[in-house]
Amino acid sequence: MDRSYYTIHKNTETSMDIKKSKFIAYTFFNETEEEALKNLEKIQKKHYDATHNCYAYIIGKDQMIQRFSDDGEPSGTAGMPILEVIKNNNLTNILVVVTRYFGGVKLGAGGLVRAYAKSAAEGIEHSTIVQKKPFSILKASFEYTFFGVIENYLMTEKYRIIDKKFTDNVSITLYVDQEKKEKFKESLVNLTNDNISFEECGERFLSVQVYNEEKYE
Repeated sequence: MDRSYYTIHKNTETSMDIKKSKFIAYTFFNETEEEALKNLEKIQKKHYDATHNCYAYIIGKDQMIQRFSDDGEPSGTAGMPILEVIKNNNLTNILVVVTRYFGGVKLGAGGLVRAYAKSAAEGIEHSTIVQKKPFSILKASFEYTFFGVIENYLMTEKYRIIDKKFTDNVSITLYVDQEKKEKFKESLVNLTNDNISFEECGERFLSVQVYNEEKYE
């Protein structure tokens, strides 16, 4: 079963002026609803004097938690358009807040929908969209004799090493893409003539940039 999902890598802030109103869009990566609410509170405190702080967020790898608010704008003209932009980009674990400072010109219902959707889309566009994938935290232990060849293999294949320990033998802890874990083990078994042991130390979701496959923590 595919357990990966798409989200943003970094929080962003963008702004635009629409008919004298200022719209500021904030995007946040959040792994829990509690984190999303804390980030929302930060913006509400920062822009306590704003006319509106409208928002939407989706939380969970299955996108089960979805919330939005118009914060005083006409019903359906702010929070829902922001939520739809998030859904159209197939993102989760993301909060988008659009702060509005009213400039004196009313936009009408249709104009508000377009303004909030455009602002949210601009914020997401300036974020780095990544695919989060599950990686195993794996510890490989082997004799010193094999250290050179294994280190060279790990560097060549660009595996991310977490820790190295040199005691009676060598232990290397690293991240391994779960889809490639068995092939990885097989390669190290071949390099050491089966003189190696593995220990599973948990898992972590790491970000893989959509376009160039560069790995992020």
